[in-house]
Amino acid sequence: MIQRYFYILLAILLNSSINHGQIVNTHSEVLVGNLKHDSKVLTSTFNSATAKTLDLSKPKKNPMLSGLFSLLVPGAGELYSGEYLKAALFLGIEVAIVATALSYDKKGDDQTSTFENFADGNWSVVKYAEWLNRFENATIPINPNTSLPPWERVNWDSLNFYEKKFSHKLPKHGDQQYYELIGKYPQYSPGWNAFDPNEPDYHVLPAIFLEYSKMRGKANDYYAVATTAVKLMYINHFLSMLDAIWSAVNYNSNLELSVRVNQNYYSLREEFIPTVSFRYTF
Repeated sequence: MIQRYFYILLAILLNSSINHGQIVNTHSEVLVGNLKHDSKVLTSTFNSATAKTLDLSKPKKNPMLSGLFSLLVPGAGELYSGEYLKAALFLGIEVAIVATALSYDKKGDDQTSTFENFADGNWSVVKYAEWLNRFENATIPINPNTSLPPWERVNWDSLNFYEKKFSHKLPKHGDQQYYELIGKYPQYSPGWNAFDPNEPDYHVLPAIFLEYSKMRGKANDYYAVATTAVKLMYINHFLSMLDAIWSAVNYNSNLELSVRVNQNYYSLREEFIPTVSFRYTF
């Protein structure tokens, strides 16, 4: 009798433990009080819950995509990787560089218009051709109609033919080289209105020749700044691309947080313990 009560008490204890450990008896077997038999029944009906994992780690960033973003627009890759301060820095540099390039390119254009207008009003290809006819034994045809602009009164082919003894031949009016040569080489000094038409030596440079050269030099300086700004813009794109790649790699190496429910066994019962884990990867 005592043995039977012992079996019943043991079964009750086992059943209580199983219920506490989330054991589910889905069968219709009856506990009979036999320790061996009842243990098999309880073991066969034991179902454990599956441990669940909640991954709270940040989604990874693609370093190559981040680099491409910044190659196109400096700072975009940093923004993609959450580096907002560096994104603002690279974008701010880009805006400053572009503004500088556009500003100085316009200054160069304005200065170019200024010295070209100055040249058209103070240098005459007719005066230059007349000097060649007088001191270089040239026979360049010149239209006597003074109502025409000087560059329409001279036969350009004939002019270039008699310039063979010099280092350069004058391009036609309006060409960039036209405005460059007349303020760069002494052979064109006779065409300036301040040049003495009775002076046979073209190396005698009037002050206006030097003044014009400085005007052209100023325009070239403006263009040089604009060109430098464009080069810096390419450098900024490249540096931002490299930094964006590094920012994405660094972002992916940040602390990862995950929450997991661990399944622990204690003798005949099972318990589920929530845990938090931290991982730092390189």
